[in-house]
Amino acid sequence: MNKNQVLPWDHPRFRTWIAVGRACQLMQLTLARNMAHLEIKPPHLDILINLYRREGISQQELARKLLVGRSNMSMLLPQLEKRGLIERRGDGKDKRVLRLFLTAEGKDITEKAMQIQTALIDMVMGSTTEARCLDVAEHMEKIVGILLEEGANGE
Repeated sequence: MNKNQVLPWDHPRFRTWIAVGRACQLMQLTLARNMAHLEIKPPHLDILINLYRREGISQQELARKLLVGRSNMSMLLPQLEKRGLIERRGDGKDKRVLRLFLTAEGKDITEKAMQIQTALIDMVMGSTTEARCLDVAEHMEKIVGILLEEGANGE
C-alpha cells in the first residue's frame, strides 16, 4: 500500500457502515436465540412473514422478494413443509407455478415469532424517536435501491 492510499477505516462513512453491519448480525443472532423454542431460524421467519402478508405468492416471487436464489428456497421450503407450517399448491392457471400458503400451525408460529421480533425491535429502537427511525429507514431504503440497481447493471 502506498502512503496516499485511503484505508477503509480512514473513510468517514466506514464506521457507520460497520456499525450497521454489526447491528444486523447481532440482531439476527439475538432473534435466532429468542425464537429457538419455536424451532425456526431468521431465514424461516422471513419466508413465514412473507406468506403471512402475501398468501399464495409463488416460489419464484418469494425468492425474488427475499433476494435469494432458488437453491436457498429449495432447501428452506421443504423444511417448513415437513414441519407442517406451509403447503405448496399448484397454480390453477399455470401448472408450472407452485403457490405457497401457511397452514394453521404456520400462522400460529408466525404470529408468535412476529411478537418476539417486534419486542426485540422495540427494545433496541425504543430510545429512538419515530422521526429518527423513519429517517434511518429512508436512508437504508435508498441504499437498497442503489445496490439493487448496481446489481442489475452488473449482470
